[in-house]
Amino acid sequence: MNSFSPVSAGDDTAKNDKVTGAEASVLMLQQHGVSHIFGLCGDTSLPFYDALARLNHGMKHILTRDERAAGYMADAYARVTGKVGVCEGPSGGGATHILPGVVEANESSSAVVSITSDVPVTARGRYPLTELDQTALFRPLTKWNAVADHVTQIPGIFRTAFRAATTGKPGAAHIGLPYDLQKQTLEASDIWSLPEHARFPAFRTAPDPALVEQAAHLIAAAKRPVLICGGGCIQSGGTAELEELAIMLNAPVASTVSGHGVISDNHPLAVGVVGANGGTDATREIVAEADCAIFIGCRAGSTSTEHGNVPSRDVTIVHIDIDPMVVGANYRCDAGLVGDAKLVLASLNTAVAARIGKRDPDRQLVERLAAMREAKWRNFDLLARSDDKPIRPERVIAALQRELPEEAIIVADPGTPCPYFSGYYRFARAGRHFISNRAHGALGYAMAAGMGAWYGRPDVPVVSVMGDGSFGFTVGELETITRMRIPLKMVVFANSAFGWIKASQKDGYQERYYSVDFNRTDHAAVGAAYGIKSWRVENPAEVETAIREALAHDGPALIDVHSQPLEESAVPVSQWMG
Repeated sequence: MNSFSPVSAGDDTAKNDKVTGAEASVLMLQQHGVSHIFGLCGDTSLPFYDALARLNHGMKHILTRDERAAGYMADAYARVTGKVGVCEGPSGGGATHILPGVVEANESSSAVVSITSDVPVTARGRYPLTELDQTALFRPLTKWNAVADHVTQIPGIFRTAFRAATTGKPGAAHIGLPYDLQKQTLEASDIWSLPEHARFPAFRTAPDPALVEQAAHLIAAAKRPVLICGGGCIQSGGTAELEELAIMLNAPVASTVSGHGVISDNHPLAVGVVGANGGTDATREIVAEADCAIFIGCRAGSTSTEHGNVPSRDVTIVHIDIDPMVVGANYRCDAGLVGDAKLVLASLNTAVAARIGKRDPDRQLVERLAAMREAKWRNFDLLARSDDKPIRPERVIAALQRELPEEAIIVADPGTPCPYFSGYYRFARAGRHFISNRAHGALGYAMAAGMGAWYGRPDVPVVSVMGDGSFGFTVGELETITRMRIPLKMVVFANSAFGWIKASQKDGYQERYYSVDFNRTDHAAVGAAYGIKSWRVENPAEVETAIREALAHDGPALIDVHSQPLEESAVPVSQWMG
């Protein structure tokens, strides 16, 4: 147990046995190992900010220009570190603005604690400025939430929030701090925490041994098993156990978008991303031929399974997930295992090995997977070498692939970036190297999330890729990037439209394009105005040089690429590829 030491305060707080509610909030964050806080100031947050200014807590506060960005930063920070991401904002509009980041984190099983200040308890129901029912607002969007009613509740609320965010299925928790409670006092002795709740997954759960044996029996009997893995396997740190199972079974390993990186894309058994967003005919064929599909740390939702068609519903299904509500939700389940993916896979490996022993590698399968990948990359490389104008996205991806080191992190917005980087960027190392907001797909994610990822992993290059629609959502954070000297690299695919919607209007509405186009912006000029080194690229021959120079630059950099409209491209989205 971590307990409060008065030395932590560094001012008058150290001289007595009382702390204010605001001081208790800061110290509880410190107790839980928080090193970064992403947020935006407001009137009702003044005591909290003053406590951050006075106390010797060792945490860094990153002032954002929009509460949405604070939530997205905390989400990405949590994904790349395994620590709890913390975001904060003021009451009223601040609480409503922070919601997109909170709900994305919650649905993506990312451990985030969101703190919003609130109107005084004594002002409730008296129509003060910024009053709203924060408990009701956050209830359907978080795993757990509470607004304090008394100052003595604050330490316990923080402990509960971190416990909720990190245990079981990780998610987002919300804490509401009324203004008056931040100024009242409580006993300093109540400032303590459990160190396990500083990271996730905390207090891992193991599967039922009898169900492990049932699943192992079905898996051992399969002739053509396939593993389909989501982000839960990466979050649990179960990539080594997954590779062990795949080699033991001679089983192809496919992933969802969030699971991209669960195995090296260079592994002989790697299939890559499958499904409606990022999958190709070649990868789809591998999954369609399986006689046993093993879902690991994924929900088997509509995107990853081509709306429940791949794999087919007549194959044996084994489903592994931390959330018991996920198992069997979308497919009839022949064996379900509930627990932490790393622990489940470790138990399953032992049970399967006892049944099948050590198998020799299936050279025929390995050769077939190699041929599948070769066919996929052959088609991609033809487009990546194209001199077409506007520039094909494939050309940009190929250049980044050549120039970025293996440990780099790519953060992709929906629209053009997500399917292209899901389908065609090869991550040589297993782990969390790719982030996209797949739960709700809101635009404006990648720039802010890239900032959060860099604070979590400042030792590796981070590249945020976005469409010009997304850029418009989040352009104000360019000031945050320059002020905080974040060496984020940004690529904007500029085609002057909300491309995903326009492509859908082409496919399903006889090209009746309505209210999806907007004027072209000189994003390089905008970046330069904020003090960011920027390139404007219209000639395909200049793509690689711009990327090389941007990556070599020791500060933030932005590349404005005049790109092919999404509705005219060969983007790997199944509904548009027929």
